[in-house]
Amino acid sequence: MKQYIITGYDHTDEGAIDRRMAVRPQHLEGAKELKANNNYIMGGAILDDEGKMIGSVMVLQFETEEELEAWKKREIYITAGVWETVEVKPFRVVYSTQVN
Repeated sequence: MKQYIITGYDHTDEGAIDRRMAVRPQHLEGAKELKANNNYIMGGAILDDEGKMIGSVMVLQFETEEELEAWKKREIYITAGVWETVEVKPFRVVYSTQVN
């Protein structure tokens, strides 16, 4: 599978955090679905100096570019206008460990 690092930065308008929080449960459900399908490697929120969420990073893997594009078309943080910018770069996990 091809691996990708996805970096999404939120819009900075007054309603940005409200949009994020309104669809966050759907975003997390989508991550669970990706995990169940072996597409999800890791992810988390990007925080500002005060600890406020301002973006996200995800490491995902897909068999084809078409699967990646299909995910982008259904990712709620993209479709609901949470992320202002989204950067997708090829990535390769060399070593991974789970910390509880």
